[in-house]
Amino acid sequence: MCYLILLNSWAGVQGQVFPGLKQAEVICAADRTDVWMSLITGKEIGVVANPSSRIGSSHLIDTLIHSGVNVRKVFAPEHGFRGEGEAGAVISDGLDPVTGVPVISLYGKHKKPTHEDLAGLDLILFDIQDVGVRFYTYISTLHLVMEACAEEGKPLIVLDRPNPNGFYVDGPILDTAFKSFVGMHPVPVVHGMTIGEYARMINGEHWLQNGVQCSLTVIPCEGYDHHTEYLLPVKPSPNLPNQTSVYLYPSLCFFEGSVVSLGRGTDFPFQVYGNPLMTGDFSFTPRSKAGASLHPPQENKLCHGRDLRRSGVSEISKKPQLMLEWIIDAYGSMDRSSTFFTKYFDTLAGTDQLRIQIQQGMPADEIRATWKGGLEKFQRMRQKYLLYK
Repeated sequence: MCYLILLNSWAGVQGQVFPGLKQAEVICAADRTDVWMSLITGKEIGVVANPSSRIGSSHLIDTLIHSGVNVRKVFAPEHGFRGEGEAGAVISDGLDPVTGVPVISLYGKHKKPTHEDLAGLDLILFDIQDVGVRFYTYISTLHLVMEACAEEGKPLIVLDRPNPNGFYVDGPILDTAFKSFVGMHPVPVVHGMTIGEYARMINGEHWLQNGVQCSLTVIPCEGYDHHTEYLLPVKPSPNLPNQTSVYLYPSLCFFEGSVVSLGRGTDFPFQVYGNPLMTGDFSFTPRSKAGASLHPPQENKLCHGRDLRRSGVSEISKKPQLMLEWIIDAYGSMDRSSTFFTKYFDTLAGTDQLRIQIQQGMPADEIRATWKGGLEKFQRMRQKYLLYK
């Protein structure tokens, strides 16, 4: 079961948890086999999975095959089925070395399952841990899988998992002019939904191409609500190595659209930020790391900035929200004659307004105030799809 414990291989700084969230025993949908196993028994199935897809301590695929389930194909998102790919790296088709099941990449030559990919399958099972942020690509993979299933008449079962950042909603609503694979829907950066709830929203708001709807079944978790502390049993992707990085990821990922390093190529990605031209009481040097960060930004350069491993979660917990103060601080500490933002920043933000506001010197609270109307409208829409109220 997905109990709320910190494993030694997956612990935040000194077993860090998030102040103010309640402790409870959570059972993920995958562990509730008595609820969903009968739905796939005797069927030819495809499974969308990655290393977070687990039943207890075993990988979902290994358990299904051991149980005699007819797993005909595995679909691999960004980072691969067994987690072998770094961020953005092309994932290739192949055979799973453990089970021999064919693996079809959804992060290579195509991101949406084709007619041929789904041929011969009775249904698709989806089980991936999300972290509740618009630019985390697993919800984009979910969208395209739902769309393909709708078009091919294949039912989809989503095994839900808690959202570790599900206790707040914040950020600018995506402007559809900036739609991309790191932002497909008009939602805020932090949407506060589990992946199962998000699937219900995609369907209910008719966001699939041509307004089609997927035959969707969401198997819920037990013991979870949006104010429950959920400590992930395994890292959800190579550069989120601990619970601290998961909490800081929504705010620090904006640095991906700048010249500032957020720690890729170190042992603490998404927990620090710095640049050779910045000042700060903390220094680090990004190095190329196979399987996580080959040739990271500012590779082999001494960067100066801030270490958030001990203070970052505490800062967010005072008022759960995106910490715009960090990127504003970095921008202010750089020589304005140098290039700070890249084109990717607007893609991540889902708008060009955030960049413009920072460049104009707007304080963080004034920027947040411009999101108020959009967030209120989203919250009303979101209520219709919540499973854990």
